Amino acid sequence: MPKKRGKKYTEAAKKVEAALAANGDGGLAPEEACKIVKATSTSKFDATVEAHIRLGVDPRHAEQMVRGSVVLPNGTGKKVRVAVFATGDKVREAQDAG
Repeated sequence: MPKKRGKKYTEAAKKVEAALAANGDGGLAPEEACKIVKATSTSKFDATVEAHIRLGVDPRHAEQMVRGSVVLPNGTGKKVRVAVFATGDKVREAQDAG
């Protein structure tokens, strides 16, 4: 007996299945996937989305390693605080630096 799901869930699942069937190769382009995520969202808050991407590389080979960094548009949300222990002229330099 299949699990009973809500109306909003089943409508969202139909949209996702239709997009996957239209694509045919088993995956979606990132732009298309983002559009579907936004269209099927039912939450009243800014939800988090987790993405799994197949890069087609073998990490056991040194020439195929994937490394990188991302700069977030609003930072990490944490303020950076610096403590300075100084005497003499270095005190004024630290205060001028902020």
